[in-house]
Amino acid sequence: MTLSFRLSTRRLGELLLDTGRVTADQLETALRTRTDNRERLGQALVRTGVLTESDLVQALGEQFSLPVATPEVLSDADPAAVQLIPEHLARQSALLALRRIDSTLEVAVGDPLDVISLDHLRALTGCALRVWVARPSDVRDAVAEFYQQIRATEKVGEILDKIDLTGAPEDLQEVDLAMLRQQVEDAPVVRLVNLMLAEAIDARASDIHVEPLRDRLVVRFRIDGVLHEMMKPPKNLQMAIVSRIKVLADLDIAVRLLPQDGRLTIHLPDREVDIRVSTLPTAFGEKVVLRLFDKQAFSRLISNLGLEETTVAAFQRAIHQPYGMILISGPTGSGKTTTLYSALNEIRSVHRNLLTVEDPIEYHIEGVNQVHANPKVGLTFARALRSILRQDPDVIMVGEIRDAETADIAVKSSLTGHLVLSTVHANDTVSTVTRLVDMGVPRYLVGSAVTLVMAQRLVRRVCERCRTTYVADPEQLAVLGEDAALLEGRPLAHGRGCIACKQTGFLGRTAIFEVLEMQRPIRRMVLDGHNEDQIKQLAMSEGLLTLRKSGIRKILAGVTTIDEIRAATLADQV
Repeated sequence: MTLSFRLSTRRLGELLLDTGRVTADQLETALRTRTDNRERLGQALVRTGVLTESDLVQALGEQFSLPVATPEVLSDADPAAVQLIPEHLARQSALLALRRIDSTLEVAVGDPLDVISLDHLRALTGCALRVWVARPSDVRDAVAEFYQQIRATEKVGEILDKIDLTGAPEDLQEVDLAMLRQQVEDAPVVRLVNLMLAEAIDARASDIHVEPLRDRLVVRFRIDGVLHEMMKPPKNLQMAIVSRIKVLADLDIAVRLLPQDGRLTIHLPDREVDIRVSTLPTAFGEKVVLRLFDKQAFSRLISNLGLEETTVAAFQRAIHQPYGMILISGPTGSGKTTTLYSALNEIRSVHRNLLTVEDPIEYHIEGVNQVHANPKVGLTFARALRSILRQDPDVIMVGEIRDAETADIAVKSSLTGHLVLSTVHANDTVSTVTRLVDMGVPRYLVGSAVTLVMAQRLVRRVCERCRTTYVADPEQLAVLGEDAALLEGRPLAHGRGCIACKQTGFLGRTAIFEVLEMQRPIRRMVLDGHNEDQIKQLAMSEGLLTLRKSGIRKILAGVTTIDEIRAATLADQV
Protein backbone atom coordinates (compact mmCIF):
# COMPACT_ATOMS: atom_id res chain seq x y z
CA MET A 1 0.00 0.00 0.00
CA THR A 2 1.40 3.39 -1.03
CA LEU A 3 1.16 6.14 1.56
CA SER A 4 0.68 9.73 0.43
CA PHE A 5 2.97 11.29 3.04
CA ARG A 6 6.09 10.49 5.02
CA LEU A 7 5.54 8.42 8.14
CA SER A 8 7.18 9.85 11.23
CA THR A 9 9.38 7.82 13.51
CA ARG A 10 8.50 10.22 16.29
CA ARG A 11 5.45 9.23 18.30
CA LEU A 12 2.73 11.80 18.97
CA GLY A 13 3.04 11.50 22.74
CA GLU A 14 6.76 12.25 22.60
CA LEU A 15 6.16 15.29 20.39
CA LEU A 16 3.48 16.66 22.72
CA LEU A 17 5.71 16.18 25.77
CA ASP A 18 8.76 17.73 24.11
CA THR A 19 6.81 20.78 22.97
CA GLY A 20 5.17 21.27 26.37
CA ARG A 21 1.63 20.79 25.10
CA VAL A 22 0.88 18.07 27.68
CA THR A 23 2.39 16.78 30.90
CA ALA A 24 3.39 13.19 31.59
CA ASP A 25 0.45 12.81 33.99
CA GLN A 26 -2.02 14.08 31.39
CA LEU A 27 -0.58 11.73 28.80
CA GLU A 28 -0.80 8.74 31.13
CA THR A 29 -4.39 9.61 32.12
CA ALA A 30 -5.46 9.90 28.48
CA LEU A 31 -3.94 6.53 27.62
CA ARG A 32 -5.58 4.88 30.63
CA THR A 33 -9.05 6.33 30.01
CA ARG A 34 -9.36 5.70 26.27
CA THR A 35 -12.92 4.58 25.49
CA ASP A 36 -11.69 1.60 23.47
CA ASN A 37 -8.58 0.35 21.72
CA ARG A 38 -9.56 2.11 18.49
CA GLU A 39 -9.55 5.57 20.05
CA ARG A 40 -6.28 7.27 19.18
CA LEU A 41 -4.23 9.20 21.71
CA GLY A 42 -4.97 12.57 20.09
CA GLN A 43 -8.71 11.88 20.13
CA ALA A 44 -8.56 10.96 23.83
CA LEU A 45 -6.65 14.16 24.67
CA VAL A 46 -9.25 16.26 22.85
CA ARG A 47 -12.16 14.40 24.45
CA THR A 48 -10.77 14.97 27.95
CA GLY A 49 -10.10 18.66 27.26
CA VAL A 50 -6.32 18.49 27.53
CA LEU A 51 -5.92 19.56 23.89
CA THR A 52 -8.13 21.53 21.56
CA GLU A 53 -8.76 20.31 18.03
CA SER A 54 -6.51 23.13 16.82
CA ASP A 55 -3.67 22.01 19.13
CA LEU A 56 -3.96 18.44 17.85
CA VAL A 57 -3.98 19.50 14.22
CA GLN A 58 -0.85 21.60 14.67
CA ALA A 59 0.90 18.68 16.39
CA LEU A 60 -0.11 16.21 13.63
CA GLY A 61 1.14 18.67 11.03
CA GLU A 62 4.52 18.76 12.77
CA GLN A 63 4.61 15.00 13.28
CA PHE A 64 4.01 14.14 9.63
CA SER A 65 5.37 17.34 8.02
CA LEU A 66 1.92 18.18 6.63
CA PRO A 67 0.51 21.63 5.86
CA VAL A 68 -2.47 22.70 7.99
CA ALA A 69 -5.73 23.54 6.19
CA THR A 70 -7.52 26.41 7.92
CA PRO A 71 -11.25 27.10 7.33
CA GLU A 72 -10.11 29.72 4.80
CA VAL A 73 -8.15 27.10 2.84
CA LEU A 74 -11.11 24.70 2.94
CA SER A 75 -13.51 27.36 1.67
CA ASP A 76 -11.26 27.99 -1.34
CA ALA A 77 -11.56 24.38 -2.52
CA ASP A 78 -12.26 23.90 -6.22
CA PRO A 79 -15.83 22.55 -6.61
CA ALA A 80 -14.70 20.47 -9.60
CA ALA A 81 -12.10 18.76 -7.42
CA VAL A 82 -14.57 18.29 -4.56
CA GLN A 83 -16.80 16.24 -6.84
CA LEU A 84 -13.99 13.73 -7.46
CA ILE A 85 -14.70 12.25 -4.02
CA PRO A 86 -18.10 10.53 -3.59
CA GLU A 87 -20.16 12.29 -0.93
CA HIS A 88 -20.53 9.18 1.25
CA LEU A 89 -16.74 8.73 1.39
CA ALA A 90 -16.14 12.43 2.10
CA ARG A 91 -18.63 12.39 4.98
CA GLN A 92 -17.61 9.02 6.42
CA SER A 93 -13.86 9.69 6.39
CA ALA A 94 -13.81 13.51 6.77
CA LEU A 95 -12.10 14.11 3.43
CA LEU A 96 -12.31 17.19 1.23
CA ALA A 97 -10.57 17.51 -2.13
CA LEU A 98 -9.00 20.97 -2.41
CA ARG A 99 -7.72 21.05 -5.99
CA ARG A 100 -6.32 18.85 -8.73
CA ILE A 101 -3.04 19.81 -10.38
CA ASP A 102 -2.19 17.48 -13.28
CA SER A 103 -2.14 14.00 -11.71
CA THR A 104 -1.90 15.18 -8.09
CA LEU A 105 -4.95 15.67 -5.91
CA GLU A 106 -4.63 17.87 -2.84
CA VAL A 107 -6.92 16.64 -0.09
CA ALA A 108 -7.67 17.83 3.46
CA VAL A 109 -8.20 15.14 6.07
CA GLY A 110 -9.36 15.13 9.64
CA ASP A 111 -7.31 12.03 10.44
CA PRO A 112 -4.02 11.63 8.54
CA LEU A 113 -3.59 8.15 10.04
CA ASP A 114 -6.68 6.84 8.22
CA VAL A 115 -4.46 5.33 5.55
CA ILE A 116 -7.18 2.91 4.39
CA SER A 117 -9.44 5.76 3.29
CA LEU A 118 -6.51 7.63 1.74
CA ASP A 119 -5.37 4.61 -0.21
CA HIS A 120 -8.94 3.96 -1.34
CA LEU A 121 -9.13 7.55 -2.56
CA ARG A 122 -5.82 7.21 -4.44
CA ALA A 123 -7.09 4.10 -6.21
CA LEU A 124 -10.48 5.70 -6.92
CA THR A 125 -9.07 8.85 -8.52
CA GLY A 126 -5.86 7.46 -10.00
CA CYS A 127 -4.03 10.47 -8.55
CA ALA A 128 -1.10 10.89 -6.26
CA LEU A 129 -2.23 12.58 -3.07
CA ARG A 130 -0.84 15.65 -1.37
CA VAL A 131 -2.35 15.58 2.11
CA TRP A 132 -3.29 18.53 4.29
CA VAL A 133 -4.42 18.07 7.89
CA ALA A 134 -7.39 20.01 9.26
CA ARG A 135 -9.70 20.05 12.25
CA PRO A 136 -12.27 17.26 11.73
CA SER A 137 -15.12 19.64 12.58
CA ASP A 138 -13.91 22.11 9.93
CA VAL A 139 -13.71 19.35 7.31
CA ARG A 140 -17.19 18.08 8.17
CA ASP A 141 -18.63 21.62 7.94
CA ALA A 142 -16.95 22.25 4.58
CA VAL A 143 -18.07 18.87 3.23
CA ALA A 144 -21.67 19.59 4.26
CA GLU A 145 -21.64 23.04 2.63
CA PHE A 146 -19.93 22.00 -0.63
CA TYR A 147 -22.02 18.91 -1.27
CA GLN A 148 -25.23 20.78 -0.46
CA GLN A 149 -24.32 23.31 -3.15
CA ILE A 150 -23.40 20.52 -5.56
CA ARG A 151 -26.74 18.79 -5.00
CA ALA A 152 -28.64 22.04 -5.52
CA THR A 153 -26.75 22.73 -8.77
CA GLU A 154 -27.40 19.19 -9.98
CA LYS A 155 -31.11 19.54 -9.18
CA VAL A 156 -31.35 22.77 -11.16
CA GLY A 157 -29.55 21.13 -14.07
CA GLU A 158 -31.83 18.09 -13.99
CA ILE A 159 -34.92 20.30 -13.90
CA LEU A 160 -33.75 22.50 -16.77
CA ASP A 161 -32.91 19.43 -18.87
CA LYS A 162 -36.56 18.39 -18.63
CA ILE A 163 -38.00 21.77 -19.65
CA ASP A 164 -38.88 22.25 -23.30
CA LEU A 165 -37.58 25.72 -24.14
CA THR A 166 -38.59 25.59 -27.80
CA GLY A 167 -42.08 26.84 -27.02
CA ALA A 168 -41.06 29.36 -24.35
CA PRO A 169 -42.01 32.94 -25.22
CA GLU A 170 -39.20 35.24 -26.35
CA ASP A 171 -41.43 38.28 -26.85
CA LEU A 172 -42.66 39.45 -23.46
CA GLN A 173 -45.32 41.65 -25.06
CA GLU A 174 -47.10 38.89 -27.00
CA VAL A 175 -47.87 35.87 -24.86
CA ASP A 176 -50.33 33.06 -25.45
CA LEU A 177 -52.00 32.83 -22.02
CA ALA A 178 -53.26 29.31 -22.65
CA MET A 179 -49.74 28.14 -23.44
CA LEU A 180 -48.36 30.04 -20.43
CA ARG A 181 -50.90 28.49 -18.06
CA GLN A 182 -49.93 25.04 -19.34
CA GLN A 183 -46.23 25.75 -18.90
CA VAL A 184 -46.77 27.12 -15.37
CA GLU A 185 -48.25 23.77 -14.34
CA ASP A 186 -45.47 21.72 -15.98
CA ALA A 187 -43.70 19.61 -13.35
CA PRO A 188 -40.16 20.90 -14.11
CA VAL A 189 -41.18 24.57 -13.69
CA VAL A 190 -43.01 23.70 -10.47
CA ARG A 191 -39.92 21.86 -9.20
CA LEU A 192 -37.61 24.76 -10.09
CA VAL A 193 -39.71 27.29 -8.15
CA ASN A 194 -40.08 24.87 -5.23
CA LEU A 195 -36.30 24.37 -5.19
CA MET A 196 -35.74 28.13 -5.20
CA LEU A 197 -38.03 28.53 -2.18
CA ALA A 198 -36.47 25.59 -0.33
CA GLU A 199 -32.92 26.87 -0.91
CA ALA A 200 -33.90 30.33 0.32
CA ILE A 201 -35.40 28.95 3.54
CA ASP A 202 -32.35 26.74 4.10
CA ALA A 203 -30.02 29.71 3.54
CA ARG A 204 -31.92 31.85 6.11
CA ALA A 205 -32.76 34.36 3.38
CA SER A 206 -35.08 37.22 4.28
CA ASP A 207 -35.92 38.03 0.65
CA ILE A 208 -35.80 36.45 -2.81
CA HIS A 209 -35.31 38.74 -5.82
CA VAL A 210 -36.28 37.42 -9.26
CA GLU A 211 -34.77 40.04 -11.57
CA PRO A 212 -35.22 40.22 -15.34
CA LEU A 213 -32.26 41.75 -17.18
CA ARG A 214 -31.87 42.44 -20.89
CA ASP A 215 -30.51 39.00 -21.82
CA ARG A 216 -30.76 36.92 -18.66
CA LEU A 217 -32.73 36.20 -15.51
CA VAL A 218 -31.08 36.41 -12.10
CA VAL A 219 -32.28 35.06 -8.74
CA ARG A 220 -30.71 36.66 -5.68
CA PHE A 221 -31.19 35.94 -1.96
CA ARG A 222 -30.82 38.58 0.74
CA ILE A 223 -28.92 36.91 3.58
CA ASP A 224 -27.99 38.89 6.69
CA GLY A 225 -28.92 42.09 4.87
CA VAL A 226 -26.71 41.48 1.80
CA LEU A 227 -27.83 40.20 -1.63
CA HIS A 228 -26.12 37.12 -3.11
CA GLU A 229 -26.61 35.81 -6.65
CA MET A 230 -27.83 32.22 -6.34
CA MET A 231 -29.37 31.10 -9.65
CA LYS A 232 -29.33 32.13 -13.32
CA PRO A 233 -32.25 30.36 -15.05
CA PRO A 234 -32.56 30.74 -18.84
CA LYS A 235 -34.21 33.96 -20.02
CA ASN A 236 -36.80 31.83 -21.85
CA LEU A 237 -38.16 30.68 -18.48
CA GLN A 238 -38.77 34.18 -17.17
CA MET A 239 -42.50 34.26 -17.88
CA ALA A 240 -43.06 30.72 -16.59
CA ILE A 241 -41.18 31.29 -13.31
CA VAL A 242 -42.84 34.65 -12.60
CA SER A 243 -46.26 33.26 -13.49
CA ARG A 244 -45.76 30.21 -11.28
CA ILE A 245 -45.00 32.48 -8.33
CA LYS A 246 -48.07 34.58 -9.14
CA VAL A 247 -50.25 31.46 -9.22
CA LEU A 248 -48.96 30.42 -5.78
CA ALA A 249 -49.69 33.92 -4.42
CA ASP A 250 -53.15 33.99 -6.03
CA LEU A 251 -52.25 36.84 -8.41
CA ASP A 252 -53.51 37.39 -11.96
CA ILE A 253 -50.96 36.07 -14.47
CA ALA A 254 -52.65 38.06 -17.24
CA VAL A 255 -51.83 41.38 -15.52
CA ARG A 256 -48.21 42.20 -16.35
CA LEU A 257 -48.19 46.00 -16.66
CA LEU A 258 -49.38 46.82 -13.12
CA PRO A 259 -47.80 46.02 -9.72
CA GLN A 260 -49.49 43.30 -7.68
CA ASP A 261 -49.19 42.14 -4.06
CA GLY A 262 -50.01 38.72 -2.71
CA ARG A 263 -49.20 36.20 -0.04
CA LEU A 264 -48.58 32.48 0.26
CA THR A 265 -47.68 30.01 3.01
CA ILE A 266 -45.26 27.10 2.77
CA HIS A 267 -46.07 24.21 5.08
CA LEU A 268 -42.99 22.33 6.26
CA PRO A 269 -42.98 19.26 8.52
CA ASP A 270 -41.94 21.29 11.57
CA ARG A 271 -43.19 24.81 10.83
CA GLU A 272 -44.81 27.25 8.43
CA VAL A 273 -43.15 30.00 6.42
CA ASP A 274 -45.26 32.97 5.33
CA ILE A 275 -44.19 34.77 2.15
CA ARG A 276 -45.24 38.20 0.91
CA VAL A 277 -45.04 38.59 -2.86
CA SER A 278 -44.62 41.86 -4.73
CA THR A 279 -44.45 42.20 -8.53
CA LEU A 280 -43.26 45.28 -10.39
CA PRO A 281 -43.24 45.86 -14.18
CA THR A 282 -39.76 46.85 -15.42
CA ALA A 283 -38.18 47.49 -18.80
CA PHE A 284 -37.29 43.82 -19.25
CA GLY A 285 -40.30 42.14 -17.65
CA GLU A 286 -41.80 41.72 -14.20
CA LYS A 287 -39.48 41.82 -11.20
CA VAL A 288 -40.68 39.75 -8.25
CA VAL A 289 -39.60 40.11 -4.64
CA LEU A 290 -40.64 37.52 -2.07
CA ARG A 291 -40.21 38.39 1.62
CA LEU A 292 -39.93 35.34 3.87
CA PHE A 293 -41.24 35.19 7.43
CA ASP A 294 -39.87 32.02 8.97
CA LYS A 295 -41.77 31.45 12.21
CA GLN A 296 -39.11 29.11 13.56
CA ALA A 297 -36.33 31.67 13.02
CA PHE A 298 -38.43 34.35 14.73
CA SER A 299 -37.64 34.60 18.43
CA ARG A 300 -40.37 35.88 20.73
CA LEU A 301 -38.23 36.07 23.87
CA ILE A 302 -36.94 39.41 25.13
CA SER A 303 -33.83 37.63 26.41
CA ASN A 304 -32.90 36.80 22.80
CA LEU A 305 -33.05 40.38 21.52
CA GLY A 306 -29.45 41.16 22.49
CA LEU A 307 -30.20 43.90 25.02
CA GLU A 308 -27.70 44.91 27.71
CA GLU A 309 -28.64 43.80 31.22
CA THR A 310 -29.54 47.34 32.34
CA THR A 311 -31.61 48.05 29.22
CA VAL A 312 -33.48 44.75 29.59
CA ALA A 313 -34.51 45.87 33.08
CA ALA A 314 -35.71 49.25 31.79
CA PHE A 315 -37.67 47.65 28.94
CA GLN A 316 -39.24 45.13 31.31
CA ARG A 317 -40.30 47.88 33.70
CA ALA A 318 -41.96 49.85 30.91
CA ILE A 319 -43.94 47.01 29.30
CA HIS A 320 -45.32 45.88 32.66
CA GLN A 321 -46.77 49.30 33.43
CA PRO A 322 -50.60 49.49 33.19
CA TYR A 323 -50.48 52.53 30.90
CA GLY A 324 -48.10 54.78 28.99
CA MET A 325 -46.48 54.82 25.54
CA ILE A 326 -43.45 52.79 24.42
CA LEU A 327 -41.91 53.74 21.08
CA ILE A 328 -39.43 51.76 18.96
CA SER A 329 -37.51 53.60 16.25
CA GLY A 330 -35.22 52.56 13.44
CA PRO A 331 -35.10 52.19 9.66
CA THR A 332 -36.96 49.53 7.69
CA GLY A 333 -35.51 46.10 8.39
CA SER A 334 -33.96 47.02 11.75
CA GLY A 335 -35.94 44.45 13.76
CA LYS A 336 -38.58 46.77 15.23
CA THR A 337 -41.40 44.27 14.65
CA THR A 338 -39.44 41.52 16.39
CA THR A 339 -38.99 43.77 19.43
CA LEU A 340 -42.70 44.68 19.52
CA TYR A 341 -43.79 41.05 19.20
CA SER A 342 -41.35 40.02 21.93
CA ALA A 343 -42.94 42.60 24.24
CA LEU A 344 -46.47 41.40 23.41
CA ASN A 345 -45.44 37.80 23.98
CA GLU A 346 -44.00 38.75 27.37
CA ILE A 347 -47.13 40.55 28.65
CA ARG A 348 -49.96 38.56 27.04
CA SER A 349 -52.27 36.98 29.59
CA VAL A 350 -55.76 35.55 29.85
CA HIS A 351 -56.50 38.47 32.17
CA ARG A 352 -55.63 41.18 29.61
CA ASN A 353 -57.10 42.19 26.24
CA LEU A 354 -54.32 42.81 23.70
CA LEU A 355 -55.13 44.25 20.27
CA THR A 356 -52.89 45.28 17.40
CA VAL A 357 -53.31 47.16 14.13
CA GLU A 358 -50.64 46.25 11.57
CA ASP A 359 -49.89 46.51 7.87
CA PRO A 360 -49.19 43.71 7.23
CA ILE A 361 -49.55 41.18 10.04
CA GLU A 362 -46.10 39.57 9.91
CA TYR A 363 -46.55 36.90 12.58
CA HIS A 364 -49.60 35.61 14.41
CA ILE A 365 -49.43 35.56 18.21
CA GLU A 366 -51.69 33.28 20.22
CA GLY A 367 -54.00 35.26 22.49
CA VAL A 368 -53.53 38.60 20.70
CA ASN A 369 -56.28 40.10 18.51
CA GLN A 370 -54.51 41.34 15.38
CA VAL A 371 -56.13 43.69 12.85
CA HIS A 372 -54.78 44.16 9.32
CA ALA A 373 -54.93 47.84 8.35
CA ASN A 374 -56.00 48.18 4.72
CA PRO A 375 -56.14 51.78 3.46
CA LYS A 376 -57.41 50.55 0.06
CA VAL A 377 -60.77 49.75 1.64
CA GLY A 378 -60.70 52.67 4.05
CA LEU A 379 -59.32 50.87 7.11
CA THR A 380 -56.48 53.24 7.97
CA PHE A 381 -54.37 53.02 11.12
CA ALA A 382 -56.34 55.92 12.63
CA ARG A 383 -59.73 54.40 11.85
CA ALA A 384 -58.71 50.97 13.12
CA LEU A 385 -57.29 52.55 16.28
CA ARG A 386 -60.55 54.40 17.00
CA SER A 387 -62.45 51.11 16.64
CA ILE A 388 -59.98 49.27 18.87
CA LEU A 389 -60.65 51.78 21.66
CA ARG A 390 -64.26 50.59 21.69
CA GLN A 391 -63.08 46.98 22.21
CA ASP A 392 -62.12 47.43 25.89
CA PRO A 393 -58.36 47.06 25.30
CA ASP A 394 -55.67 46.82 27.98
CA VAL A 395 -52.72 46.86 25.55
CA ILE A 396 -52.67 48.36 22.05
CA MET A 397 -49.91 47.84 19.51
CA VAL A 398 -49.85 50.16 16.48
CA GLY A 399 -47.56 48.82 13.76
CA GLU A 400 -46.35 52.28 12.79
CA ILE A 401 -47.28 55.87 13.57
CA ARG A 402 -47.29 57.42 10.09
CA ASP A 403 -49.45 60.52 10.41
CA ALA A 404 -50.66 63.19 12.80
CA GLU A 405 -54.09 61.64 13.34
CA THR A 406 -52.69 58.24 14.34
CA ALA A 407 -50.11 59.93 16.58
CA ASP A 408 -52.77 62.02 18.34
CA ILE A 409 -55.09 59.05 18.99
CA ALA A 410 -52.21 56.82 20.17
CA VAL A 411 -50.84 59.43 22.59
CA LYS A 412 -54.27 60.20 24.06
CA SER A 413 -55.01 56.45 24.40
CA SER A 414 -51.88 56.02 26.52
CA LEU A 415 -53.11 58.77 28.83
CA THR A 416 -56.49 57.15 29.39
CA GLY A 417 -55.42 53.89 30.99
CA HIS A 418 -53.99 51.94 28.06
CA LEU A 419 -50.47 50.65 27.39
CA VAL A 420 -49.59 51.64 23.81
CA LEU A 421 -46.63 50.25 21.84
CA SER A 422 -45.68 51.51 18.41
CA THR A 423 -42.85 52.36 16.00
CA VAL A 424 -41.69 55.66 14.51
CA HIS A 425 -39.15 56.32 11.77
CA ALA A 426 -36.40 58.35 13.48
CA ASN A 427 -32.62 58.20 13.90
CA ASP A 428 -32.38 57.82 17.67
CA THR A 429 -34.39 57.96 20.87
CA VAL A 430 -34.47 61.74 21.32
CA SER A 431 -35.42 62.44 17.71
CA THR A 432 -38.25 59.93 18.14
CA VAL A 433 -39.75 62.10 20.85
CA THR A 434 -39.38 65.30 18.81
CA ARG A 435 -40.83 63.50 15.78
CA LEU A 436 -44.17 63.28 17.60
CA VAL A 437 -43.98 67.01 18.29
CA ASP A 438 -43.25 67.62 14.59
CA MET A 439 -46.39 65.62 13.76
CA GLY A 440 -48.43 68.14 15.71
CA VAL A 441 -48.82 66.40 19.07
CA PRO A 442 -48.58 69.04 21.85
CA ARG A 443 -45.38 68.87 23.89
CA TYR A 444 -47.28 68.54 27.16
CA LEU A 445 -49.01 65.39 25.84
CA VAL A 446 -45.75 63.88 24.53
CA GLY A 447 -43.94 64.61 27.79
CA SER A 448 -46.73 63.05 29.82
CA ALA A 449 -47.49 60.01 27.66
CA VAL A 450 -44.14 58.58 26.55
CA THR A 451 -42.53 56.32 29.17
CA LEU A 452 -39.72 54.71 27.17
CA VAL A 453 -38.13 55.05 23.73
CA MET A 454 -35.89 52.45 22.12
CA ALA A 455 -33.81 52.98 18.97
CA GLN A 456 -32.26 49.96 17.30
CA ARG A 457 -30.20 48.76 14.35
CA LEU A 458 -29.24 45.32 13.02
CA VAL A 459 -25.57 44.55 12.40
CA ARG A 460 -23.93 41.43 11.06
CA ARG A 461 -22.23 38.99 13.42
CA VAL A 462 -18.67 37.83 12.83
CA CYS A 463 -18.69 34.26 11.51
CA GLU A 464 -17.58 31.89 14.27
CA ARG A 465 -16.14 29.38 11.80
CA CYS A 466 -13.55 31.74 10.29
CA ARG A 467 -13.25 34.21 13.18
CA THR A 468 -9.81 35.62 13.91
CA THR A 469 -8.48 38.55 15.94
CA TYR A 470 -6.37 41.59 15.12
CA VAL A 471 -5.45 44.98 16.55
CA ALA A 472 -6.88 47.86 14.52
CA ASP A 473 -4.51 50.57 13.31
CA PRO A 474 -5.25 54.30 13.83
CA GLU A 475 -6.59 54.68 10.29
CA GLN A 476 -9.18 51.94 10.84
CA LEU A 477 -10.20 53.44 14.19
CA ALA A 478 -10.46 56.99 12.85
CA VAL A 479 -13.94 56.33 11.40
CA LEU A 480 -15.30 56.17 14.96
CA GLY A 481 -14.11 59.67 15.86
CA GLU A 482 -13.66 60.31 19.57
CA ASP A 483 -14.94 56.80 20.39
CA ALA A 484 -11.83 55.30 18.75
CA ALA A 485 -9.90 55.61 22.01
CA LEU A 486 -12.09 52.90 23.53
CA LEU A 487 -10.71 50.34 21.06
CA GLU A 488 -7.03 51.32 20.88
CA GLY A 489 -4.73 48.35 21.41
CA ARG A 490 -7.63 45.99 22.07
CA PRO A 491 -7.96 42.63 20.26
CA LEU A 492 -10.87 42.86 17.83
CA ALA A 493 -12.62 40.17 15.80
CA HIS A 494 -13.24 39.80 12.09
CA GLY A 495 -14.03 36.90 9.77
CA ARG A 496 -11.54 35.76 7.13
CA GLY A 497 -14.36 34.42 4.95
CA CYS A 498 -15.30 30.78 4.50
CA ILE A 499 -17.85 28.64 2.70
CA ALA A 500 -20.25 28.79 5.67
CA CYS A 501 -20.52 32.59 5.45
CA LYS A 502 -20.19 32.72 1.64
CA GLN A 503 -16.79 34.42 1.98
CA THR A 504 -18.32 37.47 3.71
CA GLY A 505 -16.83 36.92 7.17
CA PHE A 506 -20.30 37.31 8.71
CA LEU A 507 -22.96 34.79 9.70
CA GLY A 508 -26.21 35.93 11.28
CA ARG A 509 -27.17 39.31 12.74
CA THR A 510 -27.58 40.91 16.13
CA ALA A 511 -29.06 44.20 17.30
CA ILE A 512 -27.63 47.28 18.99
CA PHE A 513 -29.94 49.41 21.11
CA GLU A 514 -30.33 52.85 22.62
CA VAL A 515 -32.92 52.97 25.41
CA LEU A 516 -34.20 56.24 26.88
CA GLU A 517 -36.36 56.16 30.00
CA MET A 518 -38.45 59.32 30.24
CA GLN A 519 -37.43 60.39 33.73
CA ARG A 520 -38.64 63.69 35.24
CA PRO A 521 -35.67 65.88 34.04
CA ILE A 522 -36.10 64.60 30.46
CA ARG A 523 -39.86 65.20 30.56
CA ARG A 524 -39.26 68.72 31.81
CA MET A 525 -36.89 69.51 28.94
CA VAL A 526 -39.45 68.22 26.41
CA LEU A 527 -42.18 70.35 27.99
CA ASP A 528 -39.90 73.43 28.02
CA GLY A 529 -39.16 73.11 24.31
CA HIS A 530 -35.44 72.29 24.44
CA ASN A 531 -33.86 71.05 21.21
CA GLU A 532 -32.67 67.50 20.48
CA ASP A 533 -28.99 68.18 21.24
CA GLN A 534 -29.76 69.64 24.65
CA ILE A 535 -32.07 66.75 25.58
CA LYS A 536 -29.55 64.18 24.42
CA GLN A 537 -26.68 65.79 26.33
CA LEU A 538 -28.76 65.61 29.51
CA ALA A 539 -29.74 62.00 28.81
CA MET A 540 -26.09 61.02 28.25
CA SER A 541 -25.06 62.74 31.47
CA GLU A 542 -27.63 60.54 33.23
CA GLY A 543 -26.26 57.34 31.71
CA LEU A 544 -27.87 56.99 28.27
CA LEU A 545 -26.02 54.29 26.30
CA THR A 546 -26.10 55.57 22.71
CA LEU A 547 -26.32 53.36 19.65
CA ARG A 548 -22.64 54.02 18.97
CA LYS A 549 -21.59 53.09 22.52
CA SER A 550 -23.79 49.98 22.39
CA GLY A 551 -22.09 49.02 19.15
CA ILE A 552 -18.61 49.52 20.58
CA ARG A 553 -19.47 47.12 23.38
CA LYS A 554 -20.44 44.54 20.74
CA ILE A 555 -17.09 45.17 18.97
CA LEU A 556 -15.14 44.65 22.20
CA ALA A 557 -17.10 41.44 22.84
CA GLY A 558 -15.98 40.12 19.44
CA VAL A 559 -19.55 40.02 18.11
CA THR A 560 -19.24 42.46 15.21
CA THR A 561 -16.80 44.83 13.49
CA ILE A 562 -15.89 48.50 13.30
CA ASP A 563 -17.26 48.86 9.77
CA GLU A 564 -20.63 47.38 10.74
CA ILE A 565 -21.05 49.76 13.67
CA ARG A 566 -19.85 52.77 11.69
CA ALA A 567 -22.37 52.07 8.92
CA ALA A 568 -25.22 51.49 11.40
CA THR A 569 -24.56 54.62 13.45
CA LEU A 570 -23.61 57.28 10.92
CA ALA A 571 -26.21 59.62 12.43
CA ASP A 572 -25.05 58.99 15.99
CA GLN A 573 -22.22 61.50 16.27
CA VAL A 574 -23.03 63.08 19.63
